[in-house]
Amino acid sequence: MSCPRDLHYRMPAEWEPHAAAWLSWPHKRESWPGNFEPIPGVWRDLVSVLAAHEDVHILCGGDAVRDNAELLVGGLPSVTLHDVPTDDAWIRDHGPTFLVGPPGAPPALVDWQYNAWGSKYPPFDLDNQVPRRIAEVTSYRRFTVDAVFEGGAVDTNGKGTLLAARTCLLNPNRNPNLQEAEFENLLRDFLGIDHVIWLEAGLAGDDTDGHVDQLARFVAPNVVVAALAEDPQDENYTELQDNFQRLLEARDQDGLALEVVPLPTPPPLYYAEQRLPASYCNFYVANGVVVVPQFGVPQDETAIRLLSPLFPGRECVGLPARELVWGLGAFHCITQQQPSQPSKDV
Repeated sequence: MSCPRDLHYRMPAEWEPHAAAWLSWPHKRESWPGNFEPIPGVWRDLVSVLAAHEDVHILCGGDAVRDNAELLVGGLPSVTLHDVPTDDAWIRDHGPTFLVGPPGAPPALVDWQYNAWGSKYPPFDLDNQVPRRIAEVTSYRRFTVDAVFEGGAVDTNGKGTLLAARTCLLNPNRNPNLQEAEFENLLRDFLGIDHVIWLEAGLAGDDTDGHVDQLARFVAPNVVVAALAEDPQDENYTELQDNFQRLLEARDQDGLALEVVPLPTPPPLYYAEQRLPASYCNFYVANGVVVVPQFGVPQDETAIRLLSPLFPGRECVGLPARELVWGLGAFHCITQQQPSQPSKDV
């Protein structure tokens, strides 16, 4: 069977045109222990912003979950609810990787294996079925891979270069039998990637073993924003400096140096004495808007000011995320973009 690369499919950059955004409606109270009540309202506010710019599809299997989603966002235009059950709400990680192909090619997605960040939070069997269920809903061609992968673990410029963290995808709790070169071959064959820039480690309080959507993101084919802690006493300071230096020394698929833009992290935030992995890199790029997490600190305004000129033609909108990040993720973690497919030449 041919792999996606052989058929000229690729993983696009997030800023390329979207057909839709996908979300899984929150219902697992243990993901926000002791403070779940505000969380559905966070989804409501996010969906309200996104639905003005792109179609929104929401997985909400079961009567109670669907009723809650219907109550809060069911009346919004461009929103479709699907009776697909999930274990949790982090669709960036349990959802498919959507691909774009050559004009006229059938739309396709990649169905990776998912084990809830190294089997940290069972059960996850429903979440592992989400790519298949979305393929059924959309009638997309489905390519399956027998390797564990999470969407938040990577970021691409759409031209063949990918950011990833060794501490996550090469972790024995995900893929104990795969070496770096073997995983790069999978990224090449299934996502059309030519070059991988490997980062190390992640933020304090992060349970993902180093998702790059907390550390660094492409904002243009040759431009990356990278999280940096301003206080040398911050426990994130040294590792973020190390990743920043790696990016300065990195090259893209054409051997060109990257422009690396520092993006300050908020000061240390805690909930119930737990350090939260708060990062402005966890933004979501939609068709006409960039949704940026806000944590109720002065750096919120700085993040919007720095990101806005990097996304010409899009409005950078800040939404409150302090309650959301108690679940150890933000807006990029709870969204998955479905790219538009190129039209067949006439």
